[in-house]
Amino acid sequence: LLGQILDQWFESEPLKATLATDAVIGAMASPHTPGSGYVLLHHVMGELEGRRGAWGYVAGGMGALSQAIARAAAAQGAHIFAEKAVCHVLLGRDGRAQGVVLQDGTEVRSKLVLSNASPQITFLELTPQEQLPKDFVQRIRQVDTRSPVTKINVAVDRLPSFLAAPNTRDGRPLPHHQCSIHLNCEGTHLLHQAFTEATCGHPSSRPMIELCIPSVLDPGLAPRGCHVVSLFTQYTPSALAGGQLWDEQARNAYADTVFDCIEAYAPGFKASVIGRDILMPPDLERIFGLPGGNIFHGGMSLDQLYFARPAPSYSGYRSPIPSLYLCGSGAHPGGGVMGAAGRNAARVALEDFRRL
Repeated sequence: LLGQILDQWFESEPLKATLATDAVIGAMASPHTPGSGYVLLHHVMGELEGRRGAWGYVAGGMGALSQAIARAAAAQGAHIFAEKAVCHVLLGRDGRAQGVVLQDGTEVRSKLVLSNASPQITFLELTPQEQLPKDFVQRIRQVDTRSPVTKINVAVDRLPSFLAAPNTRDGRPLPHHQCSIHLNCEGTHLLHQAFTEATCGHPSSRPMIELCIPSVLDPGLAPRGCHVVSLFTQYTPSALAGGQLWDEQARNAYADTVFDCIEAYAPGFKASVIGRDILMPPDLERIFGLPGGNIFHGGMSLDQLYFARPAPSYSGYRSPIPSLYLCGSGAHPGGGVMGAAGRNAARVALEDFRRL
């Protein structure tokens, strides 16, 4: 249990709760859920420019990272088909993957196919089911993809001023504006309470909020004097109690709860809001192809990691379809913007390519 690990190392409850957020991030779990300690390890084991456990912002937004990868690939001769949806994986008579078919009917031939889509999309939607072992399909269907995450993007006309560290008169960003700000995290019991409410089908009344202001470090994201605020919040159950739907009223009611919480820490925040974009788990699935809205393509629980990710006997990036590989977050070692799954899958695919 994460709670036991933190109790061994720290005395400060706010510090323990702040660290605990990285153990439940993107997970329908509490700091008291068995195995939650691994998720914290997963988030702090890496490094950024030589600094262990550090995280960073991508200048220009996360899309700039994709563009950088695309430019590097194009420089090596790759052909990139943007905005071209894949209909299905193309199989030869011998059952090997030999390319993909686009929705407009275009066939893109290849000796190898690497899928960065989730295991659910790759194997349940893009691959002919009769070509897959039934137990494998059943395993993919059973992957826990529950997501507690609602992402809210906010545009504000001034920098939030927090009671704990008020802004200066000139309104310039302070050091804490350049960091990840955790709200409703004064104690691990608050995180557990928020989780418990969600398991009963109710959105958290005091949601866990991770607040970032990327425009402080990247001014090009917003007009002068204005800012964009990124809110990563938990917990929102996928199915509400009593059969209630996540309609516009329910969505806005939850967002209002989040904004009321921020207002308590930073009076004037609500008045500064110019616009907001609310992304519930169904929106994350529809827009980004995240199964169940899960940012990791599947829960990072111990029963879905290492040799069991995405399924036993298929943790080495190869799939039941020869020449078809999984290289996204649904493969080992799981989610996070680090590229480990892609690099590992590429090495396996290159090894097979040389044999071909």
